[in-house]
Amino acid sequence: MFLEGLDALDQKIVELLIENARMSYSDIGQRVGLSRVAVKMRVQALEKRGVIEEYTTIINPQKIGGAVSCYFEIETAPQALAEVTEILRTCDTVTQIYRVTGKNKLHVHAVAASADEMEALMRGVIDTLPGVEDISCNIILSRIKDIKGLRL
Repeated sequence: MFLEGLDALDQKIVELLIENARMSYSDIGQRVGLSRVAVKMRVQALEKRGVIEEYTTIINPQKIGGAVSCYFEIETAPQALAEVTEILRTCDTVTQIYRVTGKNKLHVHAVAASADEMEALMRGVIDTLPGVEDISCNIILSRIKDIKGLRL
């Protein structure tokens, strides 16, 4: 199990928050047998340790009219990798950047409001990246399975 570094109460609290990040401390406390204050203290400790990084709303781009979601596989020359990642990091359309195994590869996810905006990203940013040796792009047509966070 991924949560082995946590005691049983913290594991249960994290499981409940993964299920519903909006669950109140009182509701969590009732489920795990702690007071609201004790749950709040444990959650704050988990946040401080970096176990819980953030609470967020996830938008499904396919449910928004015209939104386009793409994955890019980018292979760069070794000396260009840092510059490429910094350029991509500052781009609002880029939502995720991963360094993956293989020869200097980046896995990049981008979400644009329209096909025109995605093309502008490709022409103005992706196509102009320095030291790029190979790029592939895949448009996401639909989600079949998309798990956020850890599998418990």
